[in-house]
Amino acid sequence: MREKIENFIRLYSSESKANVWKIIALVLLMKFLVFVFGLFSYQLLNDKSLTSSYWIFGVWNRWDAEHYLNIAQLGYTAVGERRFDVAFFPLYPWLVSAFIFLTGNEVFSAFLVSGIASIALGVLFYRLVKFDFDEETAMSAVWFLFIFPTAYFLHIPYTESLFLALVVGSFLFARKGNWLLAGVLGFLACTTRINGLILCLALPFEILIVWRATRRFDWRWLWLGLMPLGFVVYLGLNYFVTGNWLAFLEAQREHWKKFLSFPWTGIWRQIQYVRYQENSISQMFGLMELLFIGIGFLSIVLGWRHLRGSYRVWLVANWLLFVSTSWLLSIPRYTLTMFPIFILFALVSKNWLAKTFITAWSILFLALFIISFAQGRWGF
Repeated sequence: MREKIENFIRLYSSESKANVWKIIALVLLMKFLVFVFGLFSYQLLNDKSLTSSYWIFGVWNRWDAEHYLNIAQLGYTAVGERRFDVAFFPLYPWLVSAFIFLTGNEVFSAFLVSGIASIALGVLFYRLVKFDFDEETAMSAVWFLFIFPTAYFLHIPYTESLFLALVVGSFLFARKGNWLLAGVLGFLACTTRINGLILCLALPFEILIVWRATRRFDWRWLWLGLMPLGFVVYLGLNYFVTGNWLAFLEAQREHWKKFLSFPWTGIWRQIQYVRYQENSISQMFGLMELLFIGIGFLSIVLGWRHLRGSYRVWLVANWLLFVSTSWLLSIPRYTLTMFPIFILFALVSKNWLAKTFITAWSILFLALFIISFAQGRWGF
């Protein structure tokens, strides 16, 4: 009991409250800078007027965003080109659809959903890191999360901010011993992205820590059984729309040429792609896929000593999921969801030279990827 009281005081001290407001300000500032930088880079390279309503919002309605907004407006279907939308999980477009009733604009609604989720993510991540580390480390971890090269996905019509907020929240409430909320948020994460299922592997390690300390069974742990039911809801949606529980796998194979494979298959194919690619831009993005595979693997190696068991499981299982495919795609964006990486960045950055390098690298590549995405080129 004494330990819980001390943790409560430490988590909700006046310094913590001040930092929460700093985090909210950071998220809003980064959101503003990403938005403005993307718009001006688009204007500079395309000679578009600032009064053009299309590009102000259309700049961000690209790639997967189009699928999510189509679902938000029109729902799922089993016919035509939109039949491939079944590969996208439903919670994010459902929330966007709910906001459309208030705003009347699907892109603006998506920005609101991502915006609210990104603020929640920043606060939740700060509080989660504070369970194990000091204020400085927690603030640094949030900083590195929001300047990561693919962090712009936290602000635009993609699922990253919602998914990470749900995942980090689930970890946080598990650490607090609120297993019901951990289970509910895990359920919602499993209706947002397929790797939400990895919570079913990671959070039992938090139970194991409690059991080792008390040697008592707590029936509240059973609330974590809610988590995989979120994926069952998604499978039911597949069946309701197409008559096939696993229609999403067929869509991935047919449209994106992706299916489960051994990790070395996709990695070797990517190496060969980069080696023989004649287009310099495609070659660069191919190299980025390999670079972020390496970052993810290195974080697993370094994190084995410095991170708790549940975080290790999250890193390893996510990395294996991302690379165990016939064709590697969007690895830099997927790496963003491996949130313990940013705790490692914060620990390493206690050395000023390391902090300078990570910060400069992150911001420079963040700018590069934003420019590419805003131009309608591939941006992961």
